[in-house]
Order: sequence, then C-alpha cells, then structure tokens
Amino acid sequence: MGLIIKLILGIVLGTLIGLYTPHWVTQLLLTFKELFGQLLFFTIPLLILFFITSGIAGLPQNSGKLLSRTLGIAYLSTIVAGTVAYFVASFIVPMLTTAAKNPQSADGALLEPFITLDMPPVFGVMTALVLAFIFGLGIAATRAEQLKQLSDQGRDIIELLLSKVIIPLLPFYIAGVFAEMAAAGTVFGTLKTFGIILVLAVALHWVYIISMFTVAGVKAGISPITLIKNMLPAYFTALGTMSSAATIPVTLRSVKDNKVDEDVANFAVPLCATTHLAGSTITIVSCTLAVMYLHSSLAIPSFLTILPFILMLGVVMLAAPGVPGGAVMSAVGLLGSMLGFGETAIALMIALYMAQDSFGTACNVTGDGAIAILVDQANKAK
Repeated sequence: MGLIIKLILGIVLGTLIGLYTPHWVTQLLLTFKELFGQLLFFTIPLLILFFITSGIAGLPQNSGKLLSRTLGIAYLSTIVAGTVAYFVASFIVPMLTTAAKNPQSADGALLEPFITLDMPPVFGVMTALVLAFIFGLGIAATRAEQLKQLSDQGRDIIELLLSKVIIPLLPFYIAGVFAEMAAAGTVFGTLKTFGIILVLAVALHWVYIISMFTVAGVKAGISPITLIKNMLPAYFTALGTMSSAATIPVTLRSVKDNKVDEDVANFAVPLCATTHLAGSTITIVSCTLAVMYLHSSLAIPSFLTILPFILMLGVVMLAAPGVPGGAVMSAVGLLGSMLGFGETAIALMIALYMAQDSFGTACNVTGDGAIAILVDQANKAK
C-alpha cells in the first residue's frame, strides 16, 4: 500500500511541477523519465525470457489431467475476463474521454529531456517469448537441471532489479509523465478518466468474482455467498500483500474451508497463483482502451484486433513476478509490439495499473478459489 501512496504523490508532484515551475525543472524530470524508460524497456524482454522459462520448466511433472485441467480453466478464465472487460470499456470509455494533444509547453514548444541515451534491448519481445517456450518446454522434457538452474537464477536477478531499482523509482518516472502532461495542458482530463476507469475495473472484478463463484456454487451444490464469504480472508490479505504468491497460505486455508479436496487444493492454489490473472487482465484491458482513447495517435482497436492481444496477455503474464506490478511489466512489450504504444502511453498504463494493483491481485486470488472448486468437482465426476 506504501507504493500506491508514493505513486499518488508522484502524480500530484509531477502535476504541480508541470504547472507551476520553470521549464528547466520539468525538463530535469523529463530527463530522468527518458533514462529510466530506456532501462525499463531494456529489462522487459529479459523479464519475459527468464520468468516464463522458469515458470514453464517448474510446472509439476507427471500430473497429467489435473495439470491440463487446471491450466485450461485458468487460461479460459483469463481470456473471458479480458473479453468482457473489452466490451464494457469500449462502451463506457468513449463517453468519458477526448483525444489528448501531443505534449507541448504553454508557449507551444515541445519539451525535451536534456540528455537522451539509446539502450536497445538485447532482443525483441516476441523473440523472448519464443525462446522462453522453447527452453521452458525443453527443460521440462529433458530435465536439464543446469538450464533450469540458469533460468531460475536469471529470474532471481531480474526480480531483484525490479524490487530494488525499477519499482522504487517508478513514482519519479510517473511524476515525469504527469509533469509533461501538465505542461501540455492535458493532465486534468487524463486524471478524470483515471478515476472513472479505476472504479470501473474494481466493479468488473466483483462482477467476475460473483460470476465465477455462481458457476462453482452450482457445480458444488453450495451457496455462492458462502463460498465468497470463506474466500474473503484471502481477498483482504491480497489487498495488503499485492502478491498472489505471498497470499498462498491464506488462499489455501480459505479454499479448504470451501470443502475442496486437500490434494487438489495443495496442487491448484500454488499453480493458479502464477498462471491465473483474470483480475489483472480486466484492469490491463480496461486501461488499454482508456489510454488509446486519450491518444489520438493510437487507433481504436476492434474486438478482432484486441483478441490476439488478450490471448497473448494470458501467456505473457505466465509466472509474472511476485513483486507489485509484475503483470503490467510483463505486458509492456505486447502493448508496444501489438498495439503501437509509445513511451508516454506505456507510462500511463503503468500508472493506471499500479494504482489498483492490490485490487487486481485480490481478484486473481479469489478467482483461484473458484477454479480449485471447479477442478475438484471435475475430479469427483470422473
């Protein structure tokens, strides 16, 4: 929760700097934003490579139908959540937003950073994704322990970079983005849209939770209200931890309170903690539509355009790091390569997502409980 407060302070201070300070102060902040953005985009392909490789290689062996059933339900849940979010957001967002102008200062001159530094990634996002699947599946098939250890150690290094450098500096990066928008005169319209989109995303989270537990309740013959009530400790714990992995002990206890077989719970909950991100997908898709409507340079996507993005999102967020904002960091590459997001649009996405990351995580965790019930009922029906 401290990170959310810091992000809000970054938005406020960035706005004040852009509105009331001399241009050179804003340009100092823009210089930091430029350098930090280069580091961020350099890191994203490495994050995708190491985390997805490690995640696939670490999937339970010889679990057969239980593994495929759990992964199938988790992936389907994520895709359905993203699809529903698209249709709701595409209906509501156009009523809220107007296209933003290119960032300009009050006198019409473009503000530029004092220093620029080109830091091209080692490889592209799609290259990283293909490599991750080749090595992840290869390691799982050949039991290549040294490569598994290498991918795990690479994951640990990138997670350390995220937790010690990138995440702590994000508020300053966001401050630079909002200082630029304030100087351009577009900040207040953006903030208004931000607030409404956040409320929309949280409302969609709860619609999703109620829908999932209605289906699970019908399958299990238990009241959905009772099932959701038993999952509330996990929901509120996730609000505080902002991490599905850190909430696993509480999620397990809540799932077992819902009469799920202990072996199924012990298997499904840890697996879903890294593979089921319906709440995160709802937020990313909703925020994506909002940012695209705010930027006249971005074409508004049809459903056939956004569907491949949602399908890839469910894959790229596989084993998203257990640090706050891991899901949106994993999605950054897709936003650029598939939807044409530039640096400012991606920075807005990060700000929007991080402001409600705890709610998205809580939705993911609560949905894990519904998936565990569905998997358990499917096993009992054999």
